[in-house]
Amino acid sequence: SNQRKENGIIKTDPKPESFSNPPPMPRHIQKSNAGKSVIRSRVEHVFADQKSQTGLFVGTVGITRASMRIGLANIVYNMRRFLFLERIRITA
Repeated sequence: SNQRKENGIIKTDPKPESFSNPPPMPRHIQKSNAGKSVIRSRVEHVFADQKSQTGLFVGTVGITRASMRIGLANIVYNMRRFLFLERIRITA
């Protein structure tokens, strides 16, 4: 328990002892987390770029228009990424 009694007053520890030293994570879970982390880091960069373009606010009515707007944002991102990679290839 993370509560103790001092001079008749119940005090709560900020961090219980059970959380201070967790057991080591199994190897298969470590490998799974590493793979997910690689994918997550790649996807989050794309979403961050699209958020800066649209403000992550799709102010349309209807799923069809929202899908169209997100699809156009994906195309714009892919074109900008292609041009960036081409510039790197040309200068290298």
